Amino acid sequence: MEYFGERHRAQWRTRMGFILAAIGSAVGLGNIWRFSYLCYENGGGAFLIPYFIALFLVGIPLMILEFALGHRERGSAPLSFFKISPKWEWLGWWAVNFVMFGIVLYYAVVISWCLNYLFYSFNLSWGDDPNNFFFNKFLGLTSGPGKIGDIRASIMFGLLIIWILNWIIVYFGVEKGIERANKILMPLLFILTLILVIWAINLPGAKKGIIKYLKPNFLILKNPKVWIAAFSQIFFTLSLGFGIMIAYASYLPRKTDITGNAFITSIGNCIYSLIAGFAVWGTLGYMAYIKNVPIDKVVKQSIGLAFVAYPQAISLIPSFAKLFGVLFFTILVFAGLSSSISILEAFTSALIDKFHYPRRTVVSVLCVLGFLGGIIFTTGGGLFWLDIVDHFLTSYGLVIVGILECILIGWYFKAKKMREHINLSSQLTLGRWWDFSIKILTPLVLGIIFISSLYQELSKPYGNYPISSLILLGRDWVLATLIAAIIISKYPWKKREIIEE
Repeated sequence: MEYFGERHRAQWRTRMGFILAAIGSAVGLGNIWRFSYLCYENGGGAFLIPYFIALFLVGIPLMILEFALGHRERGSAPLSFFKISPKWEWLGWWAVNFVMFGIVLYYAVVISWCLNYLFYSFNLSWGDDPNNFFFNKFLGLTSGPGKIGDIRASIMFGLLIIWILNWIIVYFGVEKGIERANKILMPLLFILTLILVIWAINLPGAKKGIIKYLKPNFLILKNPKVWIAAFSQIFFTLSLGFGIMIAYASYLPRKTDITGNAFITSIGNCIYSLIAGFAVWGTLGYMAYIKNVPIDKVVKQSIGLAFVAYPQAISLIPSFAKLFGVLFFTILVFAGLSSSISILEAFTSALIDKFHYPRRTVVSVLCVLGFLGGIIFTTGGGLFWLDIVDHFLTSYGLVIVGILECILIGWYFKAKKMREHINLSSQLTLGRWWDFSIKILTPLVLGIIFISSLYQELSKPYGNYPISSLILLGRDWVLATLIAAIIISKYPWKKREIIEE
Protein backbone atom coordinates (compact mmCIF):
# COMPACT_ATOMS: atom_id res chain seq x y z
CA MET A 1 0.00 0.00 0.00
CA GLU A 2 1.21 3.51 -0.82
CA TYR A 3 0.94 6.52 1.39
CA PHE A 4 1.86 10.18 1.57
CA GLY A 5 3.88 12.05 4.18
CA GLU A 6 6.50 10.89 6.60
CA ARG A 7 6.64 7.19 7.38
CA HIS A 8 7.50 7.66 11.03
CA ARG A 9 5.87 10.98 11.88
CA ALA A 10 7.42 12.65 14.89
CA GLN A 11 5.29 13.24 17.99
CA TRP A 12 5.29 15.72 20.82
CA ARG A 13 6.71 14.02 23.88
CA THR A 14 4.25 15.73 26.22
CA ARG A 15 0.97 17.59 25.96
CA MET A 16 2.61 20.54 27.71
CA GLY A 17 5.32 20.62 25.05
CA PHE A 18 2.68 20.94 22.33
CA ILE A 19 0.68 23.62 24.18
CA LEU A 20 3.80 25.69 24.89
CA ALA A 21 4.80 25.46 21.22
CA ALA A 22 1.30 26.43 20.05
CA ILE A 23 1.12 29.36 22.49
CA GLY A 24 4.67 30.27 21.47
CA SER A 25 3.55 30.52 17.86
CA ALA A 26 0.52 32.64 18.79
CA VAL A 27 2.36 34.93 21.22
CA GLY A 28 4.42 37.33 19.16
CA LEU A 29 5.63 40.91 19.08
CA GLY A 30 2.12 42.23 18.39
CA ASN A 31 0.83 40.78 21.68
CA ILE A 32 3.06 43.17 23.57
CA TRP A 33 2.61 46.47 21.77
CA ARG A 34 -0.23 46.15 19.21
CA PHE A 35 -2.89 44.76 21.54
CA SER A 36 -2.18 47.42 24.20
CA TYR A 37 -2.57 50.22 21.70
CA LEU A 38 -5.71 48.70 20.13
CA CYS A 39 -7.30 48.39 23.55
CA TYR A 40 -6.53 52.02 24.37
CA GLU A 41 -7.69 53.29 20.95
CA ASN A 42 -10.95 51.31 20.91
CA GLY A 43 -12.63 52.03 24.20
CA GLY A 44 -10.13 50.77 26.77
CA GLY A 45 -11.67 48.10 28.98
CA ALA A 46 -14.81 48.18 26.82
CA PHE A 47 -12.75 46.78 23.92
CA LEU A 48 -12.36 43.57 25.91
CA ILE A 49 -16.07 42.85 25.36
CA PRO A 50 -15.90 42.47 21.54
CA TYR A 51 -12.40 41.03 21.89
CA PHE A 52 -13.47 38.09 24.05
CA ILE A 53 -16.72 37.66 22.11
CA ALA A 54 -14.55 37.32 19.00
CA LEU A 55 -12.30 34.85 20.82
CA PHE A 56 -15.16 32.47 21.67
CA LEU A 57 -17.29 32.94 18.54
CA VAL A 58 -14.54 32.82 15.92
CA GLY A 59 -11.03 32.38 17.37
CA ILE A 60 -11.47 29.17 19.35
CA PRO A 61 -13.75 27.45 16.77
CA LEU A 62 -11.20 28.11 14.01
CA MET A 63 -8.35 26.99 16.27
CA ILE A 64 -10.26 23.75 16.94
CA LEU A 65 -10.72 23.31 13.17
CA GLU A 66 -7.01 23.67 12.43
CA PHE A 67 -5.99 21.37 15.29
CA ALA A 68 -8.57 18.79 14.16
CA LEU A 69 -7.54 18.98 10.50
CA GLY A 70 -3.84 18.42 11.23
CA HIS A 71 -4.60 15.70 13.78
CA ARG A 72 -7.04 13.80 11.56
CA GLU A 73 -5.00 13.91 8.35
CA ARG A 74 -1.57 13.54 10.03
CA GLY A 75 0.01 16.11 7.74
CA SER A 76 1.12 19.65 7.06
CA ALA A 77 -1.38 22.15 5.63
CA PRO A 78 -0.85 21.14 1.96
CA LEU A 79 -1.04 17.41 2.75
CA SER A 80 -4.10 17.85 4.97
CA PHE A 81 -5.97 19.82 2.30
CA PHE A 82 -4.86 17.32 -0.34
CA LYS A 83 -6.33 14.45 1.68
CA ILE A 84 -9.63 16.31 1.96
CA SER A 85 -9.60 16.98 -1.79
CA PRO A 86 -6.63 17.00 -4.21
CA LYS A 87 -8.20 20.04 -5.90
CA TRP A 88 -7.64 22.06 -2.71
CA GLU A 89 -3.96 21.28 -2.16
CA TRP A 90 -2.97 24.69 -3.54
CA LEU A 91 -4.69 26.39 -0.59
CA GLY A 92 -2.33 24.72 1.87
CA TRP A 93 0.67 25.73 -0.22
CA TRP A 94 -0.55 29.31 -0.51
CA ALA A 95 -0.80 29.62 3.28
CA VAL A 96 2.71 28.33 3.96
CA ASN A 97 4.12 30.18 0.93
CA PHE A 98 3.16 33.72 1.88
CA VAL A 99 4.01 33.06 5.51
CA MET A 100 7.47 31.68 4.69
CA PHE A 101 8.30 33.93 1.73
CA GLY A 102 6.53 36.99 3.01
CA ILE A 103 5.65 37.38 6.65
CA VAL A 104 8.68 35.72 8.24
CA LEU A 105 11.10 37.59 5.94
CA TYR A 106 10.22 40.95 7.49
CA TYR A 107 9.19 39.53 10.87
CA ALA A 108 12.73 38.24 11.39
CA VAL A 109 14.01 41.75 10.63
CA VAL A 110 11.77 43.22 13.35
CA ILE A 111 13.18 40.61 15.77
CA SER A 112 16.63 41.82 14.66
CA TRP A 113 15.61 45.36 15.65
CA CYS A 114 14.65 44.02 19.08
CA LEU A 115 17.98 42.19 19.36
CA ASN A 116 19.88 45.35 18.49
CA TYR A 117 17.89 47.34 21.02
CA LEU A 118 18.61 44.71 23.66
CA PHE A 119 22.30 45.54 23.28
CA TYR A 120 21.59 49.28 23.01
CA SER A 121 19.90 49.02 26.41
CA PHE A 122 23.22 48.34 28.12
CA ASN A 123 24.29 51.92 27.34
CA LEU A 124 20.93 53.53 26.54
CA SER A 125 22.44 54.24 23.14
CA TRP A 126 19.31 55.95 21.79
CA GLY A 127 20.17 59.04 23.84
CA ASP A 128 17.83 61.98 24.40
CA ASP A 129 16.03 61.69 21.07
CA PRO A 130 14.87 58.07 20.52
CA ASN A 131 12.71 59.14 17.58
CA ASN A 132 15.64 60.53 15.59
CA PHE A 133 17.83 57.61 16.66
CA PHE A 134 15.37 54.95 15.51
CA PHE A 135 14.24 56.40 12.20
CA ASN A 136 17.40 58.16 11.08
CA LYS A 137 20.48 56.70 12.77
CA PHE A 138 19.28 53.12 13.17
CA LEU A 139 16.95 52.55 10.20
CA GLY A 140 18.48 55.21 7.95
CA LEU A 141 14.95 55.76 6.66
CA THR A 142 14.70 56.95 3.07
CA SER A 143 12.02 59.17 1.56
CA GLY A 144 9.80 56.31 0.39
CA PRO A 145 9.54 52.71 -0.86
CA GLY A 146 10.90 53.66 -4.27
CA LYS A 147 14.23 54.62 -2.73
CA ILE A 148 15.78 51.51 -1.20
CA GLY A 149 18.92 53.09 0.29
CA ASP A 150 21.82 51.31 1.95
CA ILE A 151 21.83 48.04 3.88
CA ARG A 152 22.05 48.73 7.61
CA ALA A 153 24.92 46.54 8.80
CA SER A 154 23.76 46.18 12.42
CA ILE A 155 20.26 45.12 11.33
CA MET A 156 21.62 42.62 8.80
CA PHE A 157 23.98 41.13 11.39
CA GLY A 158 21.09 40.79 13.85
CA LEU A 159 19.05 39.15 11.07
CA LEU A 160 21.84 36.62 10.53
CA ILE A 161 21.81 35.74 14.24
CA ILE A 162 18.01 35.29 14.22
CA TRP A 163 18.16 32.91 11.24
CA ILE A 164 20.99 30.94 12.83
CA LEU A 165 18.84 30.51 15.95
CA ASN A 166 15.86 29.46 13.78
CA TRP A 167 18.10 26.96 12.00
CA ILE A 168 19.48 25.44 15.23
CA ILE A 169 16.03 24.95 16.76
CA VAL A 170 14.10 23.60 13.74
CA TYR A 171 17.06 21.55 12.42
CA PHE A 172 16.68 19.05 15.28
CA GLY A 173 12.99 18.46 14.63
CA VAL A 174 9.87 18.54 16.75
CA GLU A 175 10.99 16.62 19.82
CA LYS A 176 14.63 17.60 20.21
CA GLY A 177 14.38 21.07 18.69
CA ILE A 178 11.04 22.88 18.79
CA GLU A 179 9.54 21.24 21.88
CA ARG A 180 12.77 21.53 23.87
CA ALA A 181 13.28 25.18 22.85
CA ASN A 182 9.71 26.19 23.74
CA LYS A 183 9.96 24.46 27.12
CA ILE A 184 12.80 26.91 27.83
CA LEU A 185 11.65 29.99 25.91
CA MET A 186 8.02 30.15 27.00
CA PRO A 187 8.41 29.77 30.80
CA LEU A 188 11.23 32.33 30.63
CA LEU A 189 9.03 34.65 28.59
CA PHE A 190 6.18 34.40 31.10
CA ILE A 191 8.48 34.89 34.11
CA LEU A 192 10.28 37.89 32.58
CA THR A 193 6.95 39.44 31.58
CA LEU A 194 5.59 39.12 35.12
CA ILE A 195 8.76 40.70 36.53
CA LEU A 196 8.40 43.59 34.07
CA VAL A 197 4.70 44.02 34.94
CA ILE A 198 5.37 44.12 38.71
CA TRP A 199 8.21 46.57 38.16
CA ALA A 200 6.19 48.80 35.83
CA ILE A 201 3.00 49.05 37.89
CA ASN A 202 5.02 50.18 40.91
CA LEU A 203 6.54 53.16 39.08
CA PRO A 204 5.21 56.65 40.00
CA GLY A 205 2.32 57.58 37.71
CA ALA A 206 1.83 53.98 36.54
CA LYS A 207 -1.72 53.93 37.89
CA LYS A 208 -2.82 56.72 35.54
CA GLY A 209 -1.32 54.87 32.59
CA ILE A 210 -3.14 51.65 33.46
CA ILE A 211 -6.42 53.53 33.96
CA LYS A 212 -5.96 55.06 30.50
CA TYR A 213 -5.28 51.59 29.11
CA LEU A 214 -8.38 49.97 30.59
CA LYS A 215 -10.81 52.84 31.27
CA PRO A 216 -14.03 51.67 29.60
CA ASN A 217 -15.76 53.84 27.04
CA PHE A 218 -18.86 51.82 26.23
CA LEU A 219 -20.23 54.40 23.79
CA ILE A 220 -17.47 53.55 21.32
CA LEU A 221 -18.88 50.02 21.00
CA LYS A 222 -21.56 51.50 18.74
CA ASN A 223 -18.86 51.97 16.13
CA PRO A 224 -18.63 48.92 13.81
CA LYS A 225 -14.90 49.59 13.28
CA VAL A 226 -14.24 48.64 16.92
CA TRP A 227 -15.85 45.23 16.38
CA ILE A 228 -13.95 44.71 13.13
CA ALA A 229 -10.71 45.62 14.95
CA ALA A 230 -11.49 43.08 17.71
CA PHE A 231 -12.30 40.22 15.32
CA SER A 232 -9.28 41.06 13.14
CA GLN A 233 -6.94 41.05 16.13
CA ILE A 234 -8.22 37.66 17.33
CA PHE A 235 -7.70 36.11 13.90
CA PHE A 236 -4.16 37.46 13.50
CA THR A 237 -2.97 37.01 17.09
CA LEU A 238 -3.81 33.28 17.13
CA SER A 239 -1.71 32.55 14.00
CA LEU A 240 -4.81 31.27 12.19
CA GLY A 241 -4.54 30.78 8.44
CA PHE A 242 -0.76 30.41 8.64
CA GLY A 243 -0.73 26.62 8.28
CA ILE A 244 1.24 26.48 11.54
CA MET A 245 -1.41 25.03 13.84
CA ILE A 246 -2.28 22.36 11.25
CA ALA A 247 1.37 21.27 11.08
CA TYR A 248 1.82 21.34 14.87
CA ALA A 249 -1.37 19.30 15.43
CA SER A 250 -0.18 16.66 12.95
CA TYR A 251 2.47 15.66 15.51
CA LEU A 252 -0.11 14.98 18.24
CA PRO A 253 -0.77 11.39 19.36
CA ARG A 254 -3.98 9.71 18.18
CA LYS A 255 -5.63 10.07 21.56
CA THR A 256 -5.53 13.75 22.43
CA ASP A 257 -7.85 16.44 23.79
CA ILE A 258 -8.25 18.61 20.67
CA THR A 259 -10.89 20.91 22.14
CA GLY A 260 -9.06 21.37 25.44
CA ASN A 261 -5.79 22.12 23.67
CA ALA A 262 -7.51 24.76 21.51
CA PHE A 263 -9.13 26.46 24.51
CA ILE A 264 -5.88 26.53 26.50
CA THR A 265 -3.83 27.84 23.56
CA SER A 266 -6.32 30.55 22.57
CA ILE A 267 -7.18 31.80 26.04
CA GLY A 268 -3.53 31.62 27.15
CA ASN A 269 -2.48 33.82 24.25
CA CYS A 270 -5.14 36.44 24.98
CA ILE A 271 -4.46 36.54 28.72
CA TYR A 272 -0.77 37.06 27.97
CA SER A 273 -1.65 40.06 25.75
CA LEU A 274 -3.80 41.57 28.49
CA ILE A 275 -1.13 41.12 31.19
CA ALA A 276 1.71 42.43 28.99
CA GLY A 277 -0.33 45.59 28.45
CA PHE A 278 0.04 46.47 32.14
CA ALA A 279 3.83 46.65 31.71
CA VAL A 280 3.54 48.85 28.61
CA TRP A 281 0.98 51.27 29.98
CA GLY A 282 2.41 51.37 33.48
CA THR A 283 5.70 52.52 31.96
CA LEU A 284 4.01 55.09 29.71
CA GLY A 285 2.09 56.40 32.73
CA TYR A 286 5.41 56.90 34.51
CA MET A 287 6.79 58.71 31.46
CA ALA A 288 3.80 61.08 31.38
CA TYR A 289 4.21 61.69 35.12
CA ILE A 290 7.90 62.57 34.86
CA LYS A 291 7.44 64.83 31.81
CA ASN A 292 4.22 66.30 33.20
CA VAL A 293 2.33 65.78 29.94
CA PRO A 294 -0.91 63.95 29.09
CA ILE A 295 -0.47 60.28 28.23
CA ASP A 296 -1.81 61.00 24.75
CA LYS A 297 1.39 62.95 24.09
CA VAL A 298 3.65 59.96 24.73
CA VAL A 299 1.58 57.29 23.00
CA LYS A 300 2.93 56.12 19.66
CA GLN A 301 1.22 53.53 17.52
CA SER A 302 2.67 50.08 16.87
CA ILE A 303 6.40 50.20 16.05
CA GLY A 304 6.80 53.72 17.46
CA LEU A 305 5.50 52.53 20.83
CA ALA A 306 8.21 49.86 21.16
CA PHE A 307 11.18 51.64 19.61
CA VAL A 308 10.53 55.32 20.37
CA ALA A 309 8.16 55.87 23.30
CA TYR A 310 9.37 52.90 25.35
CA PRO A 311 13.11 53.62 25.04
CA GLN A 312 12.40 57.22 26.05
CA ALA A 313 10.51 55.95 29.09
CA ILE A 314 13.35 53.58 29.96
CA SER A 315 15.83 56.48 29.92
CA LEU A 316 13.71 58.33 32.49
CA ILE A 317 13.73 55.51 35.05
CA PRO A 318 15.95 56.71 37.94
CA SER A 319 17.50 53.37 38.90
CA PHE A 320 18.28 50.16 36.99
CA ALA A 321 17.06 51.74 33.75
CA LYS A 322 19.49 49.65 31.71
CA LEU A 323 18.29 46.43 33.34
CA PHE A 324 14.67 47.45 32.64
CA GLY A 325 15.55 47.96 28.95
CA VAL A 326 17.39 44.65 28.69
CA LEU A 327 14.42 42.89 30.27
CA PHE A 328 11.88 44.48 27.90
CA PHE A 329 13.77 43.77 24.68
CA THR A 330 14.72 40.25 25.79
CA ILE A 331 10.98 39.58 26.13
CA LEU A 332 10.42 40.89 22.59
CA VAL A 333 13.21 38.70 21.17
CA PHE A 334 11.83 35.58 22.89
CA ALA A 335 8.27 36.32 21.74
CA GLY A 336 9.42 36.89 18.17
CA LEU A 337 11.66 33.84 18.04
CA SER A 338 8.96 31.44 19.28
CA SER A 339 6.75 32.62 16.38
CA SER A 340 9.41 32.56 13.67
CA ILE A 341 10.41 28.95 14.37
CA SER A 342 6.77 27.89 14.01
CA ILE A 343 6.56 29.52 10.57
CA LEU A 344 9.75 27.78 9.48
CA GLU A 345 8.40 24.44 10.73
CA ALA A 346 5.10 24.88 8.84
CA PHE A 347 6.93 25.13 5.50
CA THR A 348 9.53 22.52 6.42
CA SER A 349 6.80 20.02 7.29
CA ALA A 350 5.05 20.69 3.97
CA LEU A 351 8.17 20.07 1.85
CA ILE A 352 9.04 16.89 3.73
CA ASP A 353 5.50 15.59 3.32
CA LYS A 354 5.43 16.30 -0.41
CA PHE A 355 8.93 15.40 -1.57
CA HIS A 356 10.44 13.42 1.34
CA TYR A 357 13.51 15.65 1.40
CA PRO A 358 15.75 15.23 4.48
CA ARG A 359 14.75 17.63 7.26
CA ARG A 360 18.27 18.93 7.73
CA THR A 361 18.61 19.83 4.06
CA VAL A 362 15.20 21.52 3.94
CA VAL A 363 15.79 23.59 7.08
CA SER A 364 19.28 24.64 5.99
CA VAL A 365 18.14 25.77 2.53
CA LEU A 366 15.08 27.60 3.89
CA CYS A 367 17.14 29.47 6.48
CA VAL A 368 19.61 30.62 3.86
CA LEU A 369 16.75 31.75 1.59
CA GLY A 370 15.01 33.40 4.56
CA PHE A 371 18.12 35.38 5.43
CA LEU A 372 18.76 36.45 1.83
CA GLY A 373 15.10 37.33 1.28
CA GLY A 374 15.04 39.45 4.43
CA ILE A 375 18.00 41.63 3.41
CA ILE A 376 15.76 43.98 1.40
CA PHE A 377 13.96 44.84 4.66
CA THR A 378 17.28 45.79 6.31
CA THR A 379 17.74 48.72 3.92
CA GLY A 380 16.77 52.35 4.42
CA GLY A 381 13.53 51.75 2.57
CA GLY A 382 12.89 48.49 4.39
CA LEU A 383 10.31 49.92 6.79
CA PHE A 384 8.13 51.06 3.88
CA TRP A 385 8.45 47.66 2.18
CA LEU A 386 7.61 45.94 5.46
CA ASP A 387 4.52 48.07 5.99
CA ILE A 388 3.12 47.50 2.48
CA VAL A 389 3.86 43.77 2.26
CA ASP A 390 2.51 43.14 5.77
CA HIS A 391 -0.70 45.05 5.04
CA PHE A 392 -1.51 43.10 1.87
CA LEU A 393 -0.51 39.65 3.12
CA THR A 394 -2.44 39.92 6.39
CA SER A 395 -5.44 41.91 5.14
CA TYR A 396 -6.01 39.80 2.03
CA GLY A 397 -3.91 36.62 1.91
CA LEU A 398 -4.58 35.40 5.45
CA VAL A 399 -8.24 36.40 5.42
CA ILE A 400 -8.95 34.64 2.10
CA VAL A 401 -7.23 31.47 3.36
CA GLY A 402 -9.38 31.57 6.50
CA ILE A 403 -12.59 31.95 4.49
CA LEU A 404 -11.73 29.14 2.07
CA GLU A 405 -10.62 26.90 4.95
CA CYS A 406 -14.08 27.27 6.50
CA ILE A 407 -15.82 26.60 3.18
CA LEU A 408 -13.72 23.48 2.53
CA ILE A 409 -14.21 21.92 5.97
CA GLY A 410 -17.64 23.33 6.75
CA TRP A 411 -19.39 22.65 3.45
CA TYR A 412 -17.32 20.31 1.26
CA PHE A 413 -15.96 17.95 3.92
CA LYS A 414 -18.91 18.66 6.27
CA ALA A 415 -18.44 20.30 9.67
CA LYS A 416 -20.46 17.54 11.35
CA LYS A 417 -17.99 14.90 10.15
CA MET A 418 -15.02 16.86 11.52
CA ARG A 419 -16.90 17.47 14.78
CA GLU A 420 -17.41 13.74 15.20
CA HIS A 421 -13.64 13.21 14.86
CA ILE A 422 -13.00 15.92 17.46
CA ASN A 423 -15.49 14.49 19.94
CA LEU A 424 -13.96 11.01 19.69
CA SER A 425 -10.79 12.13 21.46
CA SER A 426 -11.76 15.33 23.31
CA GLN A 427 -12.87 15.53 26.91
CA LEU A 428 -14.99 18.60 26.14
CA THR A 429 -17.33 17.60 23.31
CA LEU A 430 -18.65 20.07 20.75
CA GLY A 431 -22.28 20.75 19.84
CA ARG A 432 -23.88 22.06 16.68
CA TRP A 433 -22.84 25.60 17.60
CA TRP A 434 -19.38 24.72 16.27
CA ASP A 435 -20.83 23.74 12.89
CA PHE A 436 -22.65 27.09 12.72
CA SER A 437 -19.47 29.01 13.55
CA ILE A 438 -17.39 27.25 10.89
CA LYS A 439 -20.05 27.19 8.15
CA ILE A 440 -21.66 30.60 8.64
CA LEU A 441 -20.30 32.91 11.34
CA THR A 442 -16.53 32.73 10.83
CA PRO A 443 -16.53 33.10 7.03
CA LEU A 444 -19.11 35.91 7.39
CA VAL A 445 -16.90 37.82 9.85
CA LEU A 446 -13.78 37.28 7.75
CA GLY A 447 -15.74 38.38 4.68
CA ILE A 448 -16.67 41.64 6.43
CA ILE A 449 -13.02 42.20 7.38
CA PHE A 450 -11.99 41.58 3.76
CA ILE A 451 -14.62 43.93 2.32
CA SER A 452 -13.76 46.61 4.89
CA SER A 453 -10.06 46.44 3.94
CA LEU A 454 -10.90 46.51 0.24
CA TYR A 455 -13.25 49.49 0.67
CA GLN A 456 -10.57 51.47 2.49
CA GLU A 457 -8.06 50.48 -0.19
CA LEU A 458 -10.23 51.76 -3.01
CA SER A 459 -11.28 54.97 -1.25
CA LYS A 460 -7.76 56.00 -0.29
CA PRO A 461 -4.34 54.46 -1.07
CA TYR A 462 -2.97 52.62 1.98
CA GLY A 463 -0.51 54.78 3.92
CA ASN A 464 -0.64 57.38 1.14
CA TYR A 465 1.96 55.34 -0.70
CA PRO A 466 2.29 55.66 -4.49
CA ILE A 467 -0.15 53.37 -6.32
CA SER A 468 2.76 51.77 -8.19
CA SER A 469 4.41 50.73 -4.90
CA LEU A 470 1.17 49.26 -3.56
CA ILE A 471 0.71 47.24 -6.76
CA LEU A 472 4.29 45.99 -7.07
CA LEU A 473 5.02 45.32 -3.39
CA GLY A 474 1.53 44.55 -2.12
CA ARG A 475 -0.78 43.07 -4.70
CA ASP A 476 1.94 41.38 -6.76
CA TRP A 477 3.61 39.84 -3.70
CA VAL A 478 0.30 38.19 -2.78
CA LEU A 479 -0.25 37.02 -6.37
CA ALA A 480 3.32 35.67 -6.68
CA THR A 481 2.87 33.44 -3.62
CA LEU A 482 -0.48 32.25 -5.00
CA ILE A 483 1.00 31.38 -8.41
CA ALA A 484 3.90 29.56 -6.73
CA ALA A 485 1.38 27.59 -4.63
CA ILE A 486 -0.56 26.49 -7.71
CA ILE A 487 2.65 25.43 -9.48
CA ILE A 488 3.90 23.38 -6.50
CA SER A 489 0.50 21.70 -6.15
CA LYS A 490 0.78 20.42 -9.74
CA TYR A 491 3.83 18.31 -8.86
CA PRO A 492 2.94 14.71 -7.96
CA TRP A 493 3.30 13.55 -4.37
CA LYS A 494 6.26 11.30 -3.78
CA LYS A 495 4.94 8.03 -2.38
CA ARG A 496 6.50 5.22 -0.44
CA GLU A 497 5.53 1.66 0.12
CA ILE A 498 4.34 0.68 3.55
CA ILE A 499 6.22 -2.48 4.35
CA GLU A 500 4.40 -4.88 6.65
CA GLU A 501 6.78 -6.03 9.36
